[in-house]
Amino acid sequence: MQKERIFGKTIDAAGRCEHYHSALDVIANRCAVCNKLYACYKCHDACEAHSFGAVKSDTERTVMCGVCGAYYSYATYSALSSCTHCGARFNPGCALHKSCYVQ
Repeated sequence: MQKERIFGKTIDAAGRCEHYHSALDVIANRCAVCNKLYACYKCHDACEAHSFGAVKSDTERTVMCGVCGAYYSYATYSALSSCTHCGARFNPGCALHKSCYVQ
């Protein structure tokens, strides 16, 4: 599976950034405004001239596993604890920022 580029501040190959970098911080979210995948909304807002644009929950390919490149809608991703393709575990704490990513 070909991974799309993940933008952000000091990210590693799995998409961890200077703001969120635990072993579980391996997903990237797509901004509805610029259509780029970012490691987190903080990275996005530091790098772009606009605020992170939330997507509709059921829009496909808005969340990507940074380990293998699998795509999900936010609705599907939020119901998972790990990637259905590679098994990488997702951070349940990301739900605290749902309002930043989803309308």
